[in-house]
Amino acid sequence: MKKLLGNRFAQWGCVLVLACGGTLLAEALLSGGDGPDRPSASFVPEPAAAGAPPSGKPLAGNPRAVSYPLRTAESTDAATDAASSDAAKPVMARSMEPAPAPTPAPPSLPAKPAEKPAPNPLSARIVEYHLNAELDAEGKRIIGTSSLTWNNPGAQPVQELYFHLYPNAFESKKTTFMQESGGKLRDDPHKDGSFGSMQVDSIRTSEGEELIARTSYVQPDDGNPDDKTLLKVALPKPVGPGEAVTLHMAYSVKLPQVFARMGYAGDFVMAGQWFPKIAVYEPAGRRGRESEGWNLHQYHGNSEFYADFGIYDVRIKVPADYTVAATGFPTKPPASDGHFKTYSFYADDVHDFAWAASPHFVYFEEPYATPNLPGVRIKLYLDPKHEHLKSRYMTAAKKALARYTEWYGTYPYSTLSIIVPPADGNGAGGMEYPTLITAWGAADEDPGLNLERVIVHEIGHQFWYGMVASNEFEEAWLDEGFTSYAEDRIMEAEYGVRPQLPIESAYMTHPAPLKLHSWGYAGGHNQYAENVYTRAKLVLKAMERQVGAETMDKIMKTYFQRWRFKHPTTSDFQQTVEDVTKTSWQDFFDQYVYGGMMTDYAVTGIQTRQVTENGQSLYENLVQIRRLGGTYANVPIRFRFADGTQLDKTWEGLDSEVTMKLNHSAPLSWVMIDPQFSMVLENKRINSFMKTEVDPKLAIRWNLGVTKFLETAIGWLAW
Repeated sequence: MKKLLGNRFAQWGCVLVLACGGTLLAEALLSGGDGPDRPSASFVPEPAAAGAPPSGKPLAGNPRAVSYPLRTAESTDAATDAASSDAAKPVMARSMEPAPAPTPAPPSLPAKPAEKPAPNPLSARIVEYHLNAELDAEGKRIIGTSSLTWNNPGAQPVQELYFHLYPNAFESKKTTFMQESGGKLRDDPHKDGSFGSMQVDSIRTSEGEELIARTSYVQPDDGNPDDKTLLKVALPKPVGPGEAVTLHMAYSVKLPQVFARMGYAGDFVMAGQWFPKIAVYEPAGRRGRESEGWNLHQYHGNSEFYADFGIYDVRIKVPADYTVAATGFPTKPPASDGHFKTYSFYADDVHDFAWAASPHFVYFEEPYATPNLPGVRIKLYLDPKHEHLKSRYMTAAKKALARYTEWYGTYPYSTLSIIVPPADGNGAGGMEYPTLITAWGAADEDPGLNLERVIVHEIGHQFWYGMVASNEFEEAWLDEGFTSYAEDRIMEAEYGVRPQLPIESAYMTHPAPLKLHSWGYAGGHNQYAENVYTRAKLVLKAMERQVGAETMDKIMKTYFQRWRFKHPTTSDFQQTVEDVTKTSWQDFFDQYVYGGMMTDYAVTGIQTRQVTENGQSLYENLVQIRRLGGTYANVPIRFRFADGTQLDKTWEGLDSEVTMKLNHSAPLSWVMIDPQFSMVLENKRINSFMKTEVDPKLAIRWNLGVTKFLETAIGWLAW
């Protein structure tokens, strides 16, 4: 799901100055304009024997000193600031990005996508659903029946099945979802008095035995007795390894006013997670399991979904004036009796089925094919307010499909449906389901670039959520972080919008491990989104900076090709990285994936004194650098002397502290770590700059006071 981009341009103007330009702001105030210039060539440190620090301004600690023979690089005064590009904006200001100038998508090859079952299975197809749904438009209810055949993929007999009853998350304010979310998802609040629920009336075996008395609600995560989102069904006899069981269920769903993915807004209905959905039984070996068993979790405030692949055969009955958009493709034209219409859909090798209905949809369809995309029918279901934006939606979809299939692998389905909810249905917007996505609600007649950005993001989910299908309960970063990384690539390649990585890194005020259960982030949704979306993307970008774009492309494509339809885990991604690069990444993953570290290198001391060397009067400059966070290989450091000479060097960055010695004919003016903002995971740049002499009026310690202020400001702005 796409995180809410927000609409806080004025607030972020302040943070732009403080975060991205932190070191440059400090430099400007302290020096009156003598700032960092364009970089010169890097130099590898040449270590010399450690010595005691000179008298004068003390340097705290001296575990390792490095002396540098002076090798200068004269620079111009043409300042560069990699973080101030007008083409990129902070994550919270993206909704203010102007609409793009129209540029065409890659042209389509001739194609007539055939909407029919796949000739060969792409997945294990553990489940087969036959679903019937009838929409009671006036009563805001769905009356449904389900026939589920489940195949036991394990090596042990299974005595009970478990079903997710997701609509029960909205049953009261006491459910786990409502308590954890505070009745709010992103900026969409729960409507007072509007609750939703699912009532299962019957569960029968193929032999006709009723099992409803053998059911019970379970709460494996928190023991909340008011949470009924997970149902246990005790079977009359076990299902043996490789055997199948079929259950027939009758149920009804009361729809809430939509604020969290499913529900209604006027006469618009979003039916996501609307049927009793069986949980995942994991064989030994899947996702690192030592012994087989059920993967069981309730519906949490931050959690999304995890399910097995299979086949869906679905019939949906709606009032005659309604149009239905759904996962998969129609198997025949809708049948109408003048009062109601019944739609028939089919989908294979998917792990969910969603649909939406409205009497107001404006429908468009176009076929599209590229050398890497055999053919797909792109279907738009627009709110009338956005009918004039049809070409923007269609172009964004084509660009995303063309790029993603080029970079990762083909999109094997014949259909991609895009739903634009009404303005008051934004709670259903920005969401992904197999072969179906939702845009933001049509609140603005002339939206900015967020229209394209959300479409690009949600189509990215078709690959990482739809096909790779990680466990979003437990490892959401494998979906959201990967999709955010891919989104940035599309936006830069197709719309010329570069990600503002220094800003986004500075936003990381509560970094935490990426491999956490979605409800395990202490700061609730803010910390969850900060890590699984943004920090996860930054981790991938840092990897790209380390191995190069070409190798990173190979990593991502290999991972997708190797693990699509197989539900991988973080360790599977790490193994792919190591296989492609032929080197160990354990230290990197321990720090930035399994751990919650960010990079933080600080200039903590400068001391300058006059010395005589070989009869020549020189200045001996000692600079103390400390590592306060995770490691970064080859830390770039810039030294500027009072005579205008500039020197760029690199430090291996592994020790906790180093003292650098530089002799020169002029004293050192200032020092700056990473002047080109190349260290993606550096999140406290305010301590990366130090001037040798500071005006006493400005001598307050910037890397303490301003950093704390910045952290407070950013925390206040958290989405």
